[in-house]
Amino acid sequence: MAKYIFITGGVVSSLGKGVAAASCGALLQSRGYTVHARKFDPYLNIDPGTMSPFQHGEVYVTNDGFETDLDLGYYERFLGRKLSRNDSVSGGRIYWDVLNAERHGDYLGATVQMIPHVSNKIKEYLSAPTGTDFVVCEIGGTVGDIEGKIFLESIRQFANDVGRKNVMFVHLTLAPYLEKSGELKTKPTQMSVRELLENGIQADMLIVRTPRMLSAEERAKIGMFCNLPAKNVISGMDVDNIYKIPLAYDAQHVFDIIAEHFDLPSATGNMDKFQKIERYLSADLPEVKIGIVGKYFDVPDAYKSLNEALFHAGIHNNVHVKLKKINAEDFSAEQATGLDGILVPGGFGTRGVSGKIAAAGYARENKIPYMGICLGMQVAVIEFARNVLGISDADSTEFSKNCTPVINIMTDHDSENMGGTLRLGAYPCIIKSGTLAEKVYGKEQISERHRHRYEMDISWEEKFAQKGMVISGRSPDGRLPEIIELKDHPFFMAGQFHPEFQSSPFTGHPMFNAFIAAAAKK
Repeated sequence: MAKYIFITGGVVSSLGKGVAAASCGALLQSRGYTVHARKFDPYLNIDPGTMSPFQHGEVYVTNDGFETDLDLGYYERFLGRKLSRNDSVSGGRIYWDVLNAERHGDYLGATVQMIPHVSNKIKEYLSAPTGTDFVVCEIGGTVGDIEGKIFLESIRQFANDVGRKNVMFVHLTLAPYLEKSGELKTKPTQMSVRELLENGIQADMLIVRTPRMLSAEERAKIGMFCNLPAKNVISGMDVDNIYKIPLAYDAQHVFDIIAEHFDLPSATGNMDKFQKIERYLSADLPEVKIGIVGKYFDVPDAYKSLNEALFHAGIHNNVHVKLKKINAEDFSAEQATGLDGILVPGGFGTRGVSGKIAAAGYARENKIPYMGICLGMQVAVIEFARNVLGISDADSTEFSKNCTPVINIMTDHDSENMGGTLRLGAYPCIIKSGTLAEKVYGKEQISERHRHRYEMDISWEEKFAQKGMVISGRSPDGRLPEIIELKDHPFFMAGQFHPEFQSSPFTGHPMFNAFIAAAAKK
């Protein structure tokens, strides 16, 4: 059976449990083990799909069309493993399953309780087969959260069910530095571990977020009060790039701690791919400046995968990518001055749409490399229809009901209105030969992930093509435009899908790689 590593957090939220989980998995992979990852979020939403980017950050989408927590993006990027709907589980989803089972009569009239019914349902998701040597499971939230207690109880039970030597508990805490007294305080970590113990869980390793390396004395003190060896206390120092974290853990012998717990043979890891990124970060390289015209900049994680994909493309092209955030509501030609490329990402609602349309027009007219994602493709189509085809009221029915619709709500293949249903997950796309898209992807068929409900109206294809905007990728049945591009432009390409969800720090993504290459050439 697989062995399990549970990642919990204490003191405060946002300590980086997702990156810690992915990094531990990367260390295991570097020694030849196979690793799967899962995220359990105690919040009561069924999934993150309806949660605002202004509050929760990015909604990540899996190949099988499930809207998940953004931490799954970390897992996929670090581990190179495609995850699914069973790898992002919320408290709301657990309770939904339990209550539906009760209504269905599955419990045969028994009184439904947190234990065993809810805890057993959580354990079902925990133990779903993965075919890997290890499963790294992150428990969202902070120890002490009311909604999280049943998840802690469930992993406590799970450790007893499968055997304590098959489960390892890793706890992230905080050791704040008080500038006035000049002291690093370990008491919050001690209190967090004590609260974890009150839930029946003894931490096997601590990762202590701290502004500097812990001294030997501090590690010994934490180990003594938290009931574990000092060598199992790891300094989780801030780094300037998340891909340095596996290297930082490796330098502190995190794999050796894991190996000792699970009785694994000692081994030296192959960390070349992370070392390559570290060398890239310190290299003196040309810089390209990319303007992102969006509207969710108040939350740093709202464009997490997008920012990562641009960084990956910089690695691939051996240039440093500098991002300029441009609020779509305030877009102007002055703000675009000096940019080497313009990117318009996805989004929902009318807010900022006029600025995004203007950005697409500025890139088209000034021959600036342009990349559009989802809504970024739709605004490029609207702008082209208005200013090249001369259709002054061209628009999307998402934004105006009294318009000439070049963007319309999509229909399924039975021509029934899909209404509030999003097109989610991976879908195939056929590339037109002789196009920029074929050059970028180097193949006739691709698969990309979607999250949208509006599409370019295919009936406009011929009129657009006559003026230079070509549909270069479409669904296999030919009905759904997937990629558009402009002739006679250095680089103008947009996709109805979200390519950022399949970008890798080790290979990049074809569309992002080509976009940054064009920006670097400019």
